[in-house]
Amino acid sequence: MNFDEMTSKIAAGQGFIAALDQSGGSTPKALKGYGIEEDAFSNDEEMFGLIHDMRVRIITSPAFTGDKVIGAILFERTMDGQAGGKPVPTALLERGVVPFIKVDKGLEDEKDGVQLMKPMPTLDALVARAKGLGVFGTKERSVVNLANPAGIAAIATQQFEIGLQILAGGLVPILEPEVNIKSPERAQADQILMEELLKGLDALPGTDKVMLKLSLPEKEGLFQPLVDHPRVLRVVALSGGYKRPEACVELAKNPGIIASFSRALLEDLRFQMSAAEFDAALEAAIDEIYGASVNKTA
Repeated sequence: MNFDEMTSKIAAGQGFIAALDQSGGSTPKALKGYGIEEDAFSNDEEMFGLIHDMRVRIITSPAFTGDKVIGAILFERTMDGQAGGKPVPTALLERGVVPFIKVDKGLEDEKDGVQLMKPMPTLDALVARAKGLGVFGTKERSVVNLANPAGIAAIATQQFEIGLQILAGGLVPILEPEVNIKSPERAQADQILMEELLKGLDALPGTDKVMLKLSLPEKEGLFQPLVDHPRVLRVVALSGGYKRPEACVELAKNPGIIASFSRALLEDLRFQMSAAEFDAALEAAIDEIYGASVNKTA
């Protein structure tokens, strides 16, 4: 797929985006969920090797194709690795899956009810390297914990600033200002965030489009103005801590939004499974998430 073909697939493709981008802080938890305890590795290299093996097993499974998985978000080390003897982005593209890369370096301490992204001094170089490997877009996450207008405005401002930097490098950014679904002010935070994102979208220079990755809103259909905005290529949703059945129920209530699930995609997969068991469990998860992404109840 060339860039225009990838753009068309992400804009209108039937399916969802797999999030395979767990980083250093979340990798031990992901491995534990996969059935690998912390005593199985003694350093970061061994830990990242094990999580890479898990991702390669997913990517190379017969269940993982562009028929239902239209994109996949990678961790930097995964992007730089191999799957089936090929660079991971190449392996994905050959399956009809559009590759993205997580570029943020983690979160700052909370201030004004939010956690901004840490500085990314090597972002331009990473974007250039990713583009050279055939990657289509990026993902960058920050977190809203409270309905603080100043904090949420700062989150939106930072997301759009980074997004413009990525667009300048030739990739499509997924802006991810995640609202904590356990927030006591979740509904208000959803509303303020939407208003700030609409301001940012309206103020975007040029004609390039961005993507949005958002927590499923407490009020179903709330984000429809974002889905319909002419500067938005696609809105995707994170599972945000929901188990897959609940995440899929909530997703199906929101027209135009597709999944970009991580834990909810991986929760039934285990290291100890045979190839047939693993492929069957992955296929069942993909089918359920695909269904909630394309068949809406609202």
